[in-house]
Amino acid sequence: MAKTQKGWRVDDEIAELATARAKDRGMSVGDYIAALVREDVDGMRRRGLEAARRFLDQHQALFDEIEETEGAETGPRAA
Repeated sequence: MAKTQKGWRVDDEIAELATARAKDRGMSVGDYIAALVREDVDGMRRRGLEAARRFLDQHQALFDEIEETEGAETGPRAA
């Protein structure tokens, strides 16, 4: 995978913490930051899917009712 070099400003404390944590995990700081971003994105995706699942669980009956009503309105007509 191609890598891009970026530069961000962070407090000295954060830079030291990131460096120490990356070292503890046997990673470069860049790889450590990339892992944090991936974990964050995966967490957001998971939370979004869970929210969608809760929404459907709460409202599925309404969607089913609308679908049945629309099916009855657009269904075959008697001649």
